[in-house]
Amino acid sequence: MRYRLTKRLPYRPDQMFDLVGGVEDYPRFVPWVTDMRILDRREVPAGESLDARAEVKFAIVREAFTTRVLRDRARLEVRADLLSGPFRKLETVWRFTPDGDGTQVAFSIDFEFGSRLLQALLAANFERAVNRLVGCFETRAAALYG
Repeated sequence: MRYRLTKRLPYRPDQMFDLVGGVEDYPRFVPWVTDMRILDRREVPAGESLDARAEVKFAIVREAFTTRVLRDRARLEVRADLLSGPFRKLETVWRFTPDGDGTQVAFSIDFEFGSRLLQALLAANFERAVNRLVGCFETRAAALYG
């Protein structure tokens, strides 16, 4: 499943980059992320790369997965790719483009669950779930940046 969303927010691109790139803080404001652990952090030519293990809970489903997150400050881009977990595929990209006194936020996600049951459960609410996720970041930005 793929989904793309673009939204203009009244915050600076570097603020949004820091918020989205601060994956260790997700349990504070994304309700279904119950734990996030940084397993490895290193500098790479494109910025900073880290491996992060997330535990999530949706209704009765509890899962854990590990992603490699690339934080490219020069391009104002945060990318996460699956390393292990219940997915066959998971790729997310956040891009932040200056737009007047705010930021054009572009988010894309492409994923497949390994389980057909989980895939069917999420497919019914996929667009709503993505909008809710982006809304969590929007609410957190408002709390942090006013």
